[in-house]
Amino acid sequence: MRRARVGMSLSDRDRQNAPPSAFGRRPPAETFRADLAHARARAIRSWSRILGVAAIVLLIVLAGAGAWVWHRYLRDTPTLPGREALFAVNRAPGIRFQDATGQLIATRGPRYGERVTLKDLPPYVPQAFLAAEDRRFYQHGPIDPYGIIRSAWVNWRAGEVVQGGSTLSQQLAKGLFLTPDQTVERKLQEMLMAARLERVLSKDEVLELYLNRIFFGANTFGIDGASRTYFGKPASQLTISEAALLAALPKAPSRLALTRGMSGALARQKLVLARMRKERWIDEAQYRQALAETPRLSPTAQQNEGVYGYLLDYATSEAIRIAGPNSPDLVVKLTVDPRLQAEAAKIVREVMATDGAKAGAGQAALVALSEDGGVRAMIGGRDYSESVFNRAVQARRQPGSTFKPFVYAAAIDHGVLPTDIRQDAPIRFGNWRPQNYGGGYRGPITVESALINSINTVAVRLAQEAGVGAVSSLARRFGITTLPPQIDLSVALGAYEVTLIDMTSAFQVFQHGGERTPPHVIDAIATVGGQSLFTWTPPKPDAVYGVEHASMMVKMMKKVVQYGTAQRASFGRPAAGKTGTSQNWRDAWFVGFTPDFAGGVWVGNDDDKPMNKVVGGDLPATIWRRFMIAAHEGLPPRDFPFLTSDVLPATNADPRNGFYDSLAAEFGRAAAEARSDAPIAPNGAPDYVPPSADLPY
Repeated sequence: MRRARVGMSLSDRDRQNAPPSAFGRRPPAETFRADLAHARARAIRSWSRILGVAAIVLLIVLAGAGAWVWHRYLRDTPTLPGREALFAVNRAPGIRFQDATGQLIATRGPRYGERVTLKDLPPYVPQAFLAAEDRRFYQHGPIDPYGIIRSAWVNWRAGEVVQGGSTLSQQLAKGLFLTPDQTVERKLQEMLMAARLERVLSKDEVLELYLNRIFFGANTFGIDGASRTYFGKPASQLTISEAALLAALPKAPSRLALTRGMSGALARQKLVLARMRKERWIDEAQYRQALAETPRLSPTAQQNEGVYGYLLDYATSEAIRIAGPNSPDLVVKLTVDPRLQAEAAKIVREVMATDGAKAGAGQAALVALSEDGGVRAMIGGRDYSESVFNRAVQARRQPGSTFKPFVYAAAIDHGVLPTDIRQDAPIRFGNWRPQNYGGGYRGPITVESALINSINTVAVRLAQEAGVGAVSSLARRFGITTLPPQIDLSVALGAYEVTLIDMTSAFQVFQHGGERTPPHVIDAIATVGGQSLFTWTPPKPDAVYGVEHASMMVKMMKKVVQYGTAQRASFGRPAAGKTGTSQNWRDAWFVGFTPDFAGGVWVGNDDDKPMNKVVGGDLPATIWRRFMIAAHEGLPPRDFPFLTSDVLPATNADPRNGFYDSLAAEFGRAAAEARSDAPIAPNGAPDYVPPSADLPY
């Protein structure tokens, strides 16, 4: 009988799972296959080579991408200064302002308070800021991937950006070194700077730097500066409610500034307190007590800067430009006349509250310059406490016909005379048909009369004759800085935007007989210790226009005030100027000058809404006249000293003139003999006075 083999009757699984005692000895292992082992080894080596090559390619691609990102976005990233320098980098100086007489009128510039450490503050003060900006600050690095993913998800669900993913270190880097632009470049540089900060500073030091340098609105920086500005006490004495309120500000400091109204900041304060309670940084009793308290501002925090606000903003930027952004605290003497500044503010406020309201005009601006270009008064709007936007230097608006003197000046440079005749008639350039204000045409008219009556068609013809390039070049020489590189004939009607201070300064070229004097608002700058940093000295006059031509222009512009569109600006002294109105009555201007002052006035609306047919000869001329009466109080009347005799057109004498002159004399003698009561002049001509050349056309 054949013996049955156990291996033939059991499955492989049974054989593998059975204990050795069940079936005797385990069967021997499978026979070793060298060919299969070599094949597996070859496959492993092949895949290793493939993966190695792929890794090298990936590294090359990543390196290339990194190099491209660095070159495209990061190579201009600012360098990180030393540890201590971080507390002073880009720190603007505090400034004490004096008027032209040396009297202190205001203290401006950033308010920083004292430098504080975490040990100087109650624990809930830094915790309030962590609750508001970065609760996981101590759990992540300079960049928080979880925060980025969370904010991306929240924003996607909301359909708009409602939450940011920046860490506190990123916010600090942005505030100290970068611009607020929402670009990929700025965001990548922010991340890089945050990483650099955390390499040289501990987490506690980063938080201290943040608390000492963050912006709180109202020109205030740092937790101690904010505490003293808003609550009149050092940061070490802040309550939980006050700390949470201040922590609400850095998200939107200008909008939430406590001096502009607390409602928005208080709403965010409640969110900060709720987060502090959730993180168990305060207990329930502290939470409820903080909610029940309403922080009260100190009296000094609610003071506005009255009539000087716009001027001081402008002067601050000029002082920092001259002295540098990292200068020590400064004493700055201004060119402003306090009496005229107060008068200007009063006049603008009164006129706009009455006539301006009726005319649908919401804003006005005024600039007054002394003969040497010093800013004697500057009003950038009706009320600085309502809007800090300076319409005298920041707003760019269409000047309308106020720009025409530059067109006429270029034409005179081109050989045109005030007595020359031009046609006031329909004119067309392609689809553009410039028309006169009010419609209608006068036919042949002198150049002078066209300027006096602000005739549009003649201004365009003169711009075409002189060339728009010549007009643009002259305007730039005079100080207009905002014209684009390429302009067209619409420049003759003031279609390109300018600033009020540029226009007023440019008109001073006419006032000075062709010499350019740039405007200035600062007479001197010194440190608080008395070290002189800057003293204004009159620059060498820059002759940008011929005195004879300037004389012609001033004589014509004087008649604009005497007989033309600016008669409301006349106040009994020699004065010259030009009115202007932009399309659809959106802007109304008058810029004029006397031998002592140059002044410009703009009236309009911030939203570009048309006014009720307000023209430059209305509200602007009225404001200008009232201001100039105040400005010339106590000054002797005088005319422009450089005016020359009128230039007569060159003519060739007609040989028949003698015959006609004698014939006229005979007719005159005969007429005199017929009237026994008519006196006879010694030369035989009748004794009569010809019409004055100054009468209006």
